[in-house]
Amino acid sequence: MKKILFLLLLLLPVIVLAQDLRLNNDGTTSNAPIGDNKTVIDKREKPPITDYKIISVENDTTYVDTTLNVYKDYKFNYTRKDNFELLPFSNIGQPFTKLGYSLEDDGLVPDIGASAKQFPYLKVGDIFYYNVPTPLSELFFKTTFQQGQNLDAFFTSNISPQVNLFIGYRGLRSLGNYQHNLTSQGSFRIGGSFHTKNKRYHIKTHFVSQDLSTEENGGLNGLANLQYQSEADDFSERNLLEVNFENAESILFAKRFFLKQDYALIAPKDSLSSNFVKLEHTLNFTDKEYHYKQGAAFVGFGEAFELSQLRDEAEYQNVSNTLKGIYENKKLGRLSARATHYNINYGYQTKLILNTGVIPNRIMEDVFSAGAAYKNRFGGFDLYGNIEANISGAYTGSNLYGEAGYSLDEENRLSGSIQSTSRTPDFNFLLFQSDYVNYNWSNDFKNIEEQKIKISLKSKKLLNAEVLFAQINNYTHFGFTENPDTESAADTLVKPIQSNQKVDYLKLKVNKVFSYGNFKLDNTLMYQNVSSGKEVFKTPDFVTRNTLLYEDHLFKRALFFQTGLTFNYFTKFSPNAYDPILGDYVVQNAFELENQYRVDFFFNAKIQQTRIFFKLENMTTLLTGNSYYAAPSYPYRDFVIRFGLVWNFFL
Repeated sequence: MKKILFLLLLLLPVIVLAQDLRLNNDGTTSNAPIGDNKTVIDKREKPPITDYKIISVENDTTYVDTTLNVYKDYKFNYTRKDNFELLPFSNIGQPFTKLGYSLEDDGLVPDIGASAKQFPYLKVGDIFYYNVPTPLSELFFKTTFQQGQNLDAFFTSNISPQVNLFIGYRGLRSLGNYQHNLTSQGSFRIGGSFHTKNKRYHIKTHFVSQDLSTEENGGLNGLANLQYQSEADDFSERNLLEVNFENAESILFAKRFFLKQDYALIAPKDSLSSNFVKLEHTLNFTDKEYHYKQGAAFVGFGEAFELSQLRDEAEYQNVSNTLKGIYENKKLGRLSARATHYNINYGYQTKLILNTGVIPNRIMEDVFSAGAAYKNRFGGFDLYGNIEANISGAYTGSNLYGEAGYSLDEENRLSGSIQSTSRTPDFNFLLFQSDYVNYNWSNDFKNIEEQKIKISLKSKKLLNAEVLFAQINNYTHFGFTENPDTESAADTLVKPIQSNQKVDYLKLKVNKVFSYGNFKLDNTLMYQNVSSGKEVFKTPDFVTRNTLLYEDHLFKRALFFQTGLTFNYFTKFSPNAYDPILGDYVVQNAFELENQYRVDFFFNAKIQQTRIFFKLENMTTLLTGNSYYAAPSYPYRDFVIRFGLVWNFFL
């Protein structure tokens, strides 16, 4: 909280002063003289909203959107993304239970793991660059669960037509309703972009520093689970329910420096020129650490080398350099070839010598990969292909991807893709050390192999639909195994497991909006089927979200509002358990979530560039009570009233 207040105090004077800075028509900058008390009437026209450009790392460009719609409501959460396929735990900043899978991880080298902790992690594609005619700032605020808040403050400005800078900070603190359940997160980002006047040289760069801290309690203990399921009034105060322990904390630290630059060796002189040759370089320095600390050993995790002050620390560094050559021709399309070097360093401070063998402390590898890509447009058809493979180093991997799309018109588009990947499992499957005896292993697993076919239709008149079919070989997961010595340790133990059974996964997702006057009904339905491998790959058959809303203007159209109900539902399935030592998920078969639903009431409003959000979450529990879970021993959220806003400032 102190960090958030300090940053606001630091940024507010900068934002206020910067709002006086404006790009003139000739590209120069001007600002009002400080201390001048004269009233100045600015007769210049305000730039259109389309001039405030948002640019992705791949140069896809959109612009700032200050409208209000139901999809803004879906994204009004601390990840700032639609969480339709996610079931949140009781407190903000905790993990999510996955209700569906996108299978979009196509990295050729392993990551640190701890996947349950990385939902708020800002990846390279989550950082955007800007080109704005006047300074732009955005403030996001939302209430949390007791003694905290969620804040995201952002500012960007062009100090010249060629140079843009941005800075932002996302902070979260939430005490939660259960014992020892505090979450605290901070994400600082700063960066910018530059191009020369002739636009032959471009550079994008950013630095991100994140710390994601969670007090871990292991979920409700056996008695508390029975008390929670009874829905007795005596336990409506959730902090009365006992948890497994109150002495543990997990922290994910992440830092990244990213730089992408390119230079046009042959640039088109005018719009009639066709040949374009560019050289591109990308540097990505990523550093992650996952810490698990516990004051005293918990018997449920098995025997421990230390009885008190347990501390596990996994370190990961990945420095990658990519050199790419690009040739583009209006008729022949865009062809690129690239080579990448990865320098990977993962591990722990000391080796572990056991009676069964030695657990090493470090994995250090250099991996080289090569690849090529092609992109072109023929009439209404868009084609894209990409191939990449590791050609040297201990970790083999490959990615073959092809996509084709056809636009019937501006409102109807059909596309399809096919992809085949082979990659090494994350490092926490390969090497792990802990003060708990059972959580120590060193494995040499086979590559995970995935084949995916995806077809999507986007039609404003008909519907939006997406079909994904995937086959996964060597599916790698954490699972429970029986403990042969139940007298001295836990009944079951967690181990990394590579399945010898193929997983066949089908997902169909459909969205359709019906409108009548000022009323709208937004419907999203997802059907999933696991025909093979359902013992390790578990999903609900159906997930739905239906929103009925009414929208209108008030106060001579000065205020626009939307109000209505959102209904969420999924069918029963066995969710993965959460393991705080790993910061990851464990496949289990002992616990099943029943058919589960919730209804939220919302009232959202827009006044100029400010969007206000007010919601009664899970209001049905006021009548029916709440005995729902998000994961084994981790309860779902009770009824709560939450509100917040997103506020854009323009000059």
